[in-house]
Amino acid sequence: MLGAGALGLTAFTGPPKARKAFGIDEDMQRVVDDVAGVRKPAALMKASGTFKQALIEEEGVRYTVYRDVAGYPTVGVGHLILPEDDLQVGDRVDEAQVLQFLEHDLAKAEQGVRLLVGDLPLHQHEFDALLDLVYNVGLGNVSENESPRLNTAIESRDYEAIAAELDYTHAGGKFARGLQFRSERRAKIFMKGRYGDPRQNDAPYST
Repeated sequence: MLGAGALGLTAFTGPPKARKAFGIDEDMQRVVDDVAGVRKPAALMKASGTFKQALIEEEGVRYTVYRDVAGYPTVGVGHLILPEDDLQVGDRVDEAQVLQFLEHDLAKAEQGVRLLVGDLPLHQHEFDALLDLVYNVGLGNVSENESPRLNTAIESRDYEAIAAELDYTHAGGKFARGLQFRSERRAKIFMKGRYGDPRQNDAPYST
C-alpha cells in the first residue's frame, strides 16, 4: 500500500484534470498572498504544491538510473546519484526510494535558496523559481564566483535583475533546448507567478 508521500507523488503524476484542479487551488492562494503584497523571509518558506507539480513535469519520474544531458547518472525526479546511493546506470529503484530522494533533494535545495538570498524577502512564486534554479543547477553554480550578476542583483534587492539572471541553458558545456524552455518557465514563475509549461499552448497559468 502506498504511504502518504507516495500518494502525493501519484497525485502530481496523475490525470491532467486532477493535476489542473490541484494547481488552481494553490495558484488561487498565491494570488491572495500577492494581492496582500506580502513578501516573507525565505527562512519561513518551503516549496509550494504547484511548484512540485511543475518540477515533476520538468524532470519526469524515472525508476531506472540513466545519464542526464550532462552525462551524470540520475534517477527519480532528477536526483543525481551520489556514492552513498550505491547505484549505477541501469539499476532500478522503487516508489519509496524515489520519494526519499525527492524529499531529501527538495530540502537541500530549499536550504540552498535560503543561503543564496539571505534576508531578501520573497513571494512564494519568487521562492519557487529560485528553488527550481538551485534544484536544477546546484548551489555551487549560483555561487558568487559562478553567478556574480545574480548575487549582485540579490544584494541590491533588484527583483527584475534577479529574474533576468535565471536563464541557464547549458549542461556539460553544451546548449540544451529543454533547459531553454525550463528557463523561460522559471522566469514566468518568478515574474508573474505563472507555473504553466510554455511548450504547451493550453498550459494553465501560461501566457
